[in-house]
Amino acid sequence: MSGSTDSVYAFHPRIVAAMAAGMGLSLIAVFGVIWFRLSPEDRATFDWFQRITLLAFFGAVLWILYRMSTLRVTAYPDRLRIRNVFKSYTLTWSEVTALRFRPGDAWLQLFDADDNRIGILAVQAAEGARATRAAKQLAAVAREHGAGPRRTPEN
Repeated sequence: MSGSTDSVYAFHPRIVAAMAAGMGLSLIAVFGVIWFRLSPEDRATFDWFQRITLLAFFGAVLWILYRMSTLRVTAYPDRLRIRNVFKSYTLTWSEVTALRFRPGDAWLQLFDADDNRIGILAVQAAEGARATRAAKQLAAVAREHGAGPRRTPEN
């Protein structure tokens, strides 16, 4: 999908990014200390398959933490880009029918033209008033760019 590269609005959570970065650094430190505190004889008991398995698991956890630290939602004049932990979405404004962030919701909910619900994990309740402001600002940007419920002949 081509279009403007200049965003009109962007938001990323600070708390989740800080926690993910802290957890990642802690994991590296703890596992590093454990590995190097093992005696050479104990380290030698790990065969290559076990070492590769440990590194793969460690890498997967660090990748998930990295993705958590890079959650974001970015609005462009012609589209909305959502980066969640496992999947990213790009929707044109005409595909966005509603944004909802009610008290008690864990994160902002987007409803598309096919009635699918997409959680926008970047706007999380853990951010408090900052997330509420972000949800309102994003809703205003969405309305300004033509997002909203589709009118049918029956309406």
